[in-house]
Amino acid sequence: MEDPATQDRWQRLLALLRPVHDRALVTARRLSRSAADGDDLYQDTLLRAFEKLDTLRDPSKFAAWFYATLLNAHRSRSRRRFWKKFLALEDLPHLEVPVGEDGRSWSGEMAQAARAAQALATLAAPEREAVVLFEIEGYSIEEIARMQHASVPAVKSRLVRGRARLRRFYERKGWGSGAAESPSTRRASEAEVAS
Repeated sequence: MEDPATQDRWQRLLALLRPVHDRALVTARRLSRSAADGDDLYQDTLLRAFEKLDTLRDPSKFAAWFYATLLNAHRSRSRRRFWKKFLALEDLPHLEVPVGEDGRSWSGEMAQAARAAQALATLAAPEREAVVLFEIEGYSIEEIARMQHASVPAVKSRLVRGRARLRRFYERKGWGSGAAESPSTRRASEAEVAS
């Protein structure tokens, strides 16, 4: 049985985590090559957060602190090339896809998600983090800079480089130039112009 201090620490962490849990889990999965790897990354982050909970000075800044912990765990895994131990997306068994409420198959959406995961996996960890947090999660450049412990210009550079590499990857694969015209890319371009 755990001692009362350990139980109190877990309870405090879970209370702080409750408002950001779902979004952080989705972010971990998006940063990873597979949902299972994302779940492992999230679990590693929880353990790191538990161990370092005493370093959190201001509970109102928990979300940024937790995301910084998540990004650090992601970079540690990326440096070890942890995700390369898993099967490539193309090697996964093909499963029957359920039909949605509107009668359409999810296979098109799943194919898009698989292409996006494959493309994101080609980016360096800091670039992948910046692209996922800005383009998909909707964080501001300033928030990402705090999470990545980087300057605003560094985050902007990571976004520009990451989008350029993604565009080249999509073009090499023959998946069209639709990515360059997506709403999130337009949003990012508008952010560059505003800066």
